[in-house]
Amino acid sequence: MNKMAKVKSKFTEDWVPVKGINGGAIILDNQFKVTGVKIAPRNIFILDYESQQSVLTNLKNMYNQLDFEFWLVVADRPVDISVYMSQLHLLYNQEQSPAIRKLIAEDINKGNSFINNNVVDTEYYILFKEKDPEKIQKKIRTLINSLATAGLSAQQTSNDDLRIVLDNFLNGGVRTEFRTVVTKNE
Repeated sequence: MNKMAKVKSKFTEDWVPVKGINGGAIILDNQFKVTGVKIAPRNIFILDYESQQSVLTNLKNMYNQLDFEFWLVVADRPVDISVYMSQLHLLYNQEQSPAIRKLIAEDINKGNSFINNNVVDTEYYILFKEKDPEKIQKKIRTLINSLATAGLSAQQTSNDDLRIVLDNFLNGGVRTEFRTVVTKNE
């Protein structure tokens, strides 16, 4: 009966097999955990040709040597520059020099254009599914070390990282903010 209710439900959370997010892993209904690493962005195309080829060759070797199923995930994270913008406004109000105020105003305008155009950071993940905690840690170490060999920095995914990944897939990149729903009685 419960499975029938899930199939007919119009709510996403009723058919997505996610129990929760904890300890840097998405915990599924079947006790598997989806976790992995977040790769720090690096623009390899500003490197000389040989260095670019070295990074690409090392990545190819890493992918070919992984002996488990994995997913390459690219997720956009909204950029929050509100603190930076507040600091700019304070600095602008404190500054006396017209030339410096003009430079700060230009930075404020550029920041506003970022906000108005929904600028995002693109983040890169390698995720996998596993039940055994020891195997999870071994796979994470393997990924971090292999990526370091390729000249890339990585760290285990955080709960926040995984929420962003889920938001990207389930909500079209819109961050969910749950609030109380108020209805009017008619």
